[in-house]
Amino acid sequence: MENKTIARTLRLLSQLMELHEENPFKIKSIANAYFKVDKLPFALKDKPVDEIDKIEGIGKSLAAKIIELLQTGELKELNAIIQQTPEGVVEMLGIKGIGPKKILIIWRTLGIESIGELYYACNENRLIEAKGFGLKTQEEIKNAIEFKLAANGRFLYAQVEGFANTLYAQISEWLIKVDNDSLLGFAGQYRRACEIIDELEFVIGADQVEKVKINLNSFEPLSLIAGEHAFITTTEAGLRVKIFIVSKADFFLEWFKLTGTTEHVEKVLKMAGDGPFASENEIYNTAGLAFIEPELREDFNEIELAAANKLPTLITYGNLKGSLHNHSTWSDGVHTLEQMAVYCKDSLNLQYLGICDHSKTAVYAKGLNEQRVFGQHQEIDELNKKLAPFKIFKGIESDILSDGALDYADDVLKTFDFVVASVHSNLRMDEAKATTRLLKAIENPYTTILGHPTGRLLLSRAGYPIDYKKIIDACAANNVVIEINANPLRLDLDWRWHRYALEKGVLLSINPDAHRTEGFHDMRYGILVARKGGLSADKCLNAFSLEEIKDYFDRKKGLAFSV
Repeated sequence: MENKTIARTLRLLSQLMELHEENPFKIKSIANAYFKVDKLPFALKDKPVDEIDKIEGIGKSLAAKIIELLQTGELKELNAIIQQTPEGVVEMLGIKGIGPKKILIIWRTLGIESIGELYYACNENRLIEAKGFGLKTQEEIKNAIEFKLAANGRFLYAQVEGFANTLYAQISEWLIKVDNDSLLGFAGQYRRACEIIDELEFVIGADQVEKVKINLNSFEPLSLIAGEHAFITTTEAGLRVKIFIVSKADFFLEWFKLTGTTEHVEKVLKMAGDGPFASENEIYNTAGLAFIEPELREDFNEIELAAANKLPTLITYGNLKGSLHNHSTWSDGVHTLEQMAVYCKDSLNLQYLGICDHSKTAVYAKGLNEQRVFGQHQEIDELNKKLAPFKIFKGIESDILSDGALDYADDVLKTFDFVVASVHSNLRMDEAKATTRLLKAIENPYTTILGHPTGRLLLSRAGYPIDYKKIIDACAANNVVIEINANPLRLDLDWRWHRYALEKGVLLSINPDAHRTEGFHDMRYGILVARKGGLSADKCLNAFSLEEIKDYFDRKKGLAFSV
């Protein structure tokens, strides 16, 4: 075992001891030993065992730990303390800029136990509520987490989007100088709007293929290497980029091949043949299929639907008439209720806002007790007079408790126009318990929308397991809408279950879960995954007009009152 490994092990031990608030003198001694071992001019493994405690700054107790590491490769004391610590909390120690003292607050005070949860808390502006944290610290932690998450080479679509569009513009500008009549398109996961991007792919259709290839070696924004089929590079952030160059005559066929999943492409080309084709439309026409949008090319049932001319008209951003499930300064939001409403009205040209601040169980997020609910409703009444015909709907994000109950009595729940029921705690239930919990919440007559159904955080937390079919069937039976949480970290309900929900007659709602005005723009990512799931505007709750959604909420409340 090398000195650096020993030093890192001692450092981790000292950090975890500090996290568990053990003897500060012992912690300091082990921390000092980390620095000492790291700087030693000789290898400890070459030192006689009986001489290690003679090294300045080591002593008998620390020498025993070092000898244990050298002889066994592990430290029992460290293993024991790791067993007492959630894995995600241990991982937080690797985030630059936050030490054990801050992590202790994050863990014990905020109840955050993973890097993904911490990143989401930064996005929700929740960290600044904790002692010792400010806006600057929150941003630094968020940036450090983004860097760490990117290290594994997988990215959220939203993380890649800005870079992808910039690079597309740079390639387009470069092509004008090299081969002015070239064609260019995104391909692969990015063109299909996948929620996770492993690599960013482009296709160039050139008149002068060899000229473009030769000149691509000097394309300044990227250091590209010629591979067997494409020019390849990996950016400093860890994103793999591929640029395919084909003849212009073959562009649409190759673009098609490089866009869809292998299964989708093979099935379509078996019907269409090898071309040549003047467009992707021609490929599908030749195959006897209606045109299939790139987002749908996943080999679900899109080919069968296209053959029967039953593909849905996919929803667009312009179809949205309002935004539901949003937070304000009444709980853990950044902007006031009026600022959120005015932004929706004036900047986004929407007809309504559904405010859904956290409920009383969410103490960490300044959740509303019954008295504050009444106060917020008074403010909403005043703002509705001021902003008419724009309307703010009185909503709440009511916590689903461990037994499936909502955390307000019926006489409070009935004061809301709509209720988003969500799980925020006790996320480690098995599938049977988690499903039973959600079923009870769905059966509550006041539940309007089931919020982020699995609690997942992409690339960091899988979410609790549920029986999707039972949950969706229950929503259909109880007239409960299912949320597509548009926050790019969530995108929950997973698009792979949208079709089943739609087949069962369940409405979906594209909700940004916005905690600041900028958060409303996340609805764009909700639209992208909704399209992948086959959602049309008529099946989306917040594509309803103001009058339609008022009527919907009134009918839902009427049913609840009659129970």
